[in-house]
Amino acid sequence: MDKSIRLSILSLTITILSACTVGPEYVAPTQVEKVRLEHPYQQALHATTWWQAFDDEELDRLVALALLENRTLVRAKANVERAAAIFSEADNDFLPNASIDADYQAVRNTSIYTTDDGVTTRGNSLGTSLNWDFDLFGKISRATEAAQADTQQAQALLHNAQVQVISQVAMTYGDVRNAQQRLTLAEQNLENVQKTLALVQARVNSGFSSEFELARIEAQYYSINSTLPRFQSALFTAQSTLSALLGKAPNELVLSDVTKLPQLKQPVSIENSQHYLIFRADVAAAERRLAASIANIGVATADLYPNLSVSGFLGFVSNPGLNLNNASQGWSIAPRLSWNIGDIASTKARIRAANATAKMALADFEKKVFEAVNEIQLSLQEYHLTREQHLLTEQQYKASTKAMIIAQVRYEAGSGEFYDLLEAERDWLTSRDQLAQLELAGFAKLVNIYRVFGGSLVLQQPAV
Repeated sequence: MDKSIRLSILSLTITILSACTVGPEYVAPTQVEKVRLEHPYQQALHATTWWQAFDDEELDRLVALALLENRTLVRAKANVERAAAIFSEADNDFLPNASIDADYQAVRNTSIYTTDDGVTTRGNSLGTSLNWDFDLFGKISRATEAAQADTQQAQALLHNAQVQVISQVAMTYGDVRNAQQRLTLAEQNLENVQKTLALVQARVNSGFSSEFELARIEAQYYSINSTLPRFQSALFTAQSTLSALLGKAPNELVLSDVTKLPQLKQPVSIENSQHYLIFRADVAAAERRLAASIANIGVATADLYPNLSVSGFLGFVSNPGLNLNNASQGWSIAPRLSWNIGDIASTKARIRAANATAKMALADFEKKVFEAVNEIQLSLQEYHLTREQHLLTEQQYKASTKAMIIAQVRYEAGSGEFYDLLEAERDWLTSRDQLAQLELAGFAKLVNIYRVFGGSLVLQQPAV
């Protein structure tokens, strides 16, 4: 048979076999139970700038700093770089592996013949060596698919880490402001109770009040005073946590003296037609992990079949002292077909393990979907209920303030009872502190909405 015909047949055979990619073809899930997943993942457009709607320059600065300096994000970015490098390496496996080699060899007594006794033979070579593995059954293709899915997973994990870190920074910033606010309120409360204490002391000196009344108001004064270290400790803890999130030492963090929590002028509004699951980076990461595990089944399955590789050499081979020229040119080609049939049991075990890993990845993905759906629904309900509670507590605070003022005026005029004053002040102090706590709770629920929606909600003013 003509040499060119044989080569054509060999090439055609290799091409046909290379099209036989083993292992299951991956199809992304479009539904988990009743949850539709028809749209591919996309990063929310305003995921890293969502907080600008609060018009809090301090918070905007901290978020921007965290995106640059937070060590969790630094690690996540490095993970993306590593995954991309692994994918690039896997993708290059389709190409021949070539190297330039130069060697020298000296041997003595190369045979059992007496004529070769004491004879030293020397030689050298210079040329290009080539190794090429033909992807007959798609092992390289599947490995490349897995590496690509791993890279996409790393990118999704980076997006998720950004959302999580921003949420932590915002929440901790809220803790700082709330601790500052409650500390200021406690100091103001202490000042107000001091005025009442002075009033009772004056009445005791005049014989209009008893030592018992004085002791009761003193107890209230020290009770408020004892809360100051607690608020100071909460402030220091929040500042330290925020510093760690920003990759700084506690003494390096400088914040403005404004103690007000960031607030939206209008409640969050959502579009019911929007499929917010597509913005959940953790769901996307779980789906990409599933894709990689499916591809790895093909990688393991390919070991059931033969592997064809070709090695070759093109260059010069000569004895020492001879010139490297046309006369010393040499080449070699060595096709190799290998089939590891003696280890089929181990190969099948690896296939079973790959299938089990894929089942685990599918379960993890479905779990993520269920968790995301429930978090989205729960976060909105909790936010609206907290806002409702906050509005009611504001009314309580206004009423208790009015009652306290009336009780103080009456007591100072001598027409009011001490216990009415004491009870009114307690109600006022309680409602004031509860209002501060609910302001933080409302902010925390808003942060949670940002987190569970992947930063995808657009904060819009309602139509007038």
